[in-house]
Amino acid sequence: MAAPLARGARRGEGCLATAGPAAQAGPAAAGAGNRMETGGGTERRGGGWWPRTVALLAGGCLALMVLCNAEVGRQGGVLWASLAPHLTGSAAALLLVTLLGARWRAPGVPRWAFLGGLSGAATVMLTSLAATSALALAGTLALGLAGQAAFGRAADRWGWLGLPRRNTAARDDLGLALVLAGSGLILWGAR
Repeated sequence: MAAPLARGARRGEGCLATAGPAAQAGPAAAGAGNRMETGGGTERRGGGWWPRTVALLAGGCLALMVLCNAEVGRQGGVLWASLAPHLTGSAAALLLVTLLGARWRAPGVPRWAFLGGLSGAATVMLTSLAATSALALAGTLALGLAGQAAFGRAADRWGWLGLPRRNTAARDDLGLALVLAGSGLILWGAR
C-alpha cells in the first residue's frame, strides 16, 4: 500500500506524491495502464461490476436524453431543446434533495467545476442539431462517444482538472482506435 499524499499535495497530484512499492518500482509494477496511483494507494481501474453497470445504464439514459432533446429541438429549436432538459433535470434534482434531506457537503468545490452546466447546455444544443440531421441518433451518439473517449483518455493521461494521472498503455490507444473505427462503421453504414 502506498504512503499517503505528501503534506501540501493536492487532489490529482497523488500519482506523483506516493511512496509505495508500486510507485517506486515504476509503471510495470503498477500494471502499466491497469492501475492508477492515487493519494490513497494503487487502485484497480474499473472498480468492479457496479461502476461498469452504472456507466452502461448512464449510456442508455444518455441515448434516450439525446433522442428526447432532438425531438424538442426539431419542434421548438435548439434553445428550447437545451432549456427543457435542464429545467426538468433541476426540478427532479431539487425534489430528490428535498425528499432525501441531502445537505451540501462539498465546501471545497473549485469554482470552475460549476461550469459543467455550460458544457451540458452546449452538448444538448449540439446533439439536438446533429441528431435531427443526416447523422441521425446512431451517428450522433457514435461520434459523441468517440469525442468522449478521446477527451477521457487525454484527461486520465495528463491528470486534467484534478483527475489522478493514469499510466496509459498501447491497449488504451488500441481501444480508442476501435471506438473511432466503430464510429466510422456506423457512419459508413448510414449512407
